[in-house]
Parts: sequence; structure tokens; C-alpha cells
Amino acid sequence: MRVIESVSKAMRRKGHMPIDPCEHLLHRRRILCGGGAMVFSAMMASLLGGSKPARAQTIAGSVPEVDRVSIRVAVDSYQFAVAAGKKVGPVDIQHFGWGLSDDKPPSRTLISEFGLSMHAESKRGSETRNLLMDFGFTPEALTNNISLLAIDPSELDALVLSHGHYDHFGGLVGFLQKNKGELKAKLPFYIGGEECFCSREWVGPPVRGNVGALDRQVLEQAKMTVTYAEGPSLVGDHAFTTGQIGLRSFEKVLSPSIMKVGVDDGIGCYPDKLPQEERTKAAIPDQFRHELATAYNLKGRGLVILTACSHRGVVNTIKQAQAASGVTKVHAVIGGFHLAPFAEDYVRQTIAALKEMEVDYVIPLHCSGEVFYELAKAEMPTKLLRSYTGTRFVFEGAGA
Repeated sequence: MRVIESVSKAMRRKGHMPIDPCEHLLHRRRILCGGGAMVFSAMMASLLGGSKPARAQTIAGSVPEVDRVSIRVAVDSYQFAVAAGKKVGPVDIQHFGWGLSDDKPPSRTLISEFGLSMHAESKRGSETRNLLMDFGFTPEALTNNISLLAIDPSELDALVLSHGHYDHFGGLVGFLQKNKGELKAKLPFYIGGEECFCSREWVGPPVRGNVGALDRQVLEQAKMTVTYAEGPSLVGDHAFTTGQIGLRSFEKVLSPSIMKVGVDDGIGCYPDKLPQEERTKAAIPDQFRHELATAYNLKGRGLVILTACSHRGVVNTIKQAQAASGVTKVHAVIGGFHLAPFAEDYVRQTIAALKEMEVDYVIPLHCSGEVFYELAKAEMPTKLLRSYTGTRFVFEGAGA
């Protein structure tokens, strides 16, 4: 925002704010870092009337145990409108068709795209909680799909953004605008760290280019409570985030994007909030330290883990959820596994690790890749569940 630069100059003329020696030019554009970023962060909150960022509630003792959790895939890459639902063990799988009614033909259908969004509804006793994890690539897909799927934005208790890639937050602005005044006041918006706000450039195949940045000003205007969850944290009383995911296995981190350090016209990440070794660099290969997964502890069954994209590895993500919760049994893992770019030998190694961890059900979405699906179908046919845009998985606790 240009108003920020003019306010800054006015304050300096009056002697209220020293010139920050950490200011410098990157690609001929203004970048703010160090102590100046803190001043500007506070100024932004004041100008926009928003609340200050919050810290997530850390896990004290055991994680909550829920009686039931249902996961609805709101946005994914593929839909098959005539797939019949079925029951696999204790898991009820409900696919979505065309949104038909008795009196007229359908006027619209679900939109699939290379993006991801999942809605989770959990029950514990008489309590019900709802969260939305990630927001797809476009607002058109997200707002269309949640309407058809009867997901009520006013009932959401939390929003979670797994990481700062556009195919996971691209639909957010339109979602917030569409539901202005409908969302709960000061709705918590969970992220895994300041890196989530960094501007990014895609450098992987097939082409490179600008992939945008999460706009914190929009979050302020929507009166979201931006909640930093770098460590394991409770979400909406029922779920928990893994916090940042450690590298605990053979898995490698690919870097298809470059993370740009600094703030330009209110967009970007504040260097003083990044790890010390990143603060003075203009751009860094993305290591996805800010990525997090969301999970539930299902009564008598174990963990149900929503992995998002698994840039840090799906096995590492599972291990992080186990460490965060103290629960070793994994009932289901659902989300992107980021295996599409890897060779077949690496994919087979991942499947072997999942089998060794005795995961009950594996549900690949988004960036998991066709190679993984075909190999997993052969290697663990009773554990692999197929999902499409709109599919709902209902996981019941033992004895329910």
C-alpha cells in the first residue's frame, strides 16, 4: 500500500521513526526488514483495524479424542459423477453426483482443478466442530463447490492453511469476500509460520513464473485471527496441527519454488520473523519449513491425518503427527503425498514405509500422482481408497 510508504516518510521527517539500515532494494522494489518490519506490522494492524497475530494453543497432555470425523474433499483435480458410494470396513465413502433435484435438471456441477481444499466435521459427545483446510486454486471452484456440497461457512470454527502455495490459498480471497459477515467473529486462521506469507516464484516444470503471495491485508480486513502454529497446536478443540514437520525418514524435499524475502507494498514476509539464516537473503529455495498437517485422534482407531501436500514427505508428516500426539496408531492418511515428481523406485520405498507403519487406510489426493496410485493399488489393495472432488469419508470411532 502506497499509504504505508507516505506515512513512513512523514514519521521520519517528524523524527518519530529512525531510518532502518536494513532497508534495501531488491529488483528495484522496496523491501522492509529487521526492526522496521515490526513497526510496519503494528502500523498495518492499526490502519486496517485488525487484530494482532496470535499464537496457537499448544498441546498440554494428551490430544482430544473424537467419536467421529468426516472429511469432505471440497476441491481436487478430478471428479467422477456416477461413482457409487460404499462401505469399506468401518469407513463410509459417499461420492457426489450432479446436485440433482426432483423438480428441475442441474444448472451446475462441481469444479475440479489442480488445487486442494478439505472440510472436516468432528463430533465429541454433543459437540460438533467444523474446519476448512486449504482453499483450492480459484474462488470460483471453492465457492461453487462448498455451495453444492452444503458446507455452511457460518459453522466453521477454524481455517487452516497448510503452506504458501497458490493452489492451496488461491480461492481464499474470493471465499472471504463471498462470505463477508457470515463467518464467525475473529475466526482463527492457522498457519505454520511467517514463511507462509512470502512471495513465491515457481521454478519447477513445466514453466517458471510468479505464483503470488498470501495477502495478510485481506485477512485483516476480514477480521481473521491469524494464528501462528509453528509447533503442535490444538485447532477448534477437536483437531490438532502437527506444527512444522521434521525430516525423520529417507524422504527428500524438492524445491519447485523460490521464496522471496521481504515486504513490498504490504505483500510478503517480514525478515525479522524468519529463521536467522534467512533474514539477509533476497530469495531462498523453498524448504517448506512452514508446512503443517492437521489431524484427529479417533476414539479406539488412531489418527486421521490430513496431509495437504507433503512437501516434507508423507512419511515424515505421519511421524510428526505421531510425535505431536503421542498416538502411534494411524487409522487413515488423506491428502496430497507429493510423489508425482519422483521416480518409481522412490514411490515404492514410500509405499513400503506406509505398509510398515500399518496405516489402515491410504487416500491419495492432489499431487500424489498416478504412479503412486497404480503401485499402491497393487501393493495394498484393501487399504487404498479412491477419492474424487466432492467425496466424503466418514470415520467412526470404535464402539460408535
